[in-house]
Amino acid sequence: MAKEIVSYFLRNPSAADTLEGIARWRLLDERIHQSVRMTEAALRSLVKAGLLLAERTKSAGIIYHLNRNKRNEAENFLKSLEFRSTARPTMQKRGRRK
Repeated sequence: MAKEIVSYFLRNPSAADTLEGIARWRLLDERIHQSVRMTEAALRSLVKAGLLLAERTKSAGIIYHLNRNKRNEAENFLKSLEFRSTARPTMQKRGRRK
């Protein structure tokens, strides 16, 4: 929490607010800022891997979409992430006999 507060005030050095204001708005803004940075990094990685395509538009900037030619690879990528998040090491019980 302290890191987010300091980060916010470093990015906005003229900001000032109450405890409630910081808790409600400023920290939310900082979390959004961090989320945007993490999302940008993930998008760059997915474009580099070829799973997503990035197209620059005049009105909206860069638009991302699935690379249809890599649909199977994208599905396998998701499956590998799901497997990692659900896989848990099994613990063997020692010294117990029934």
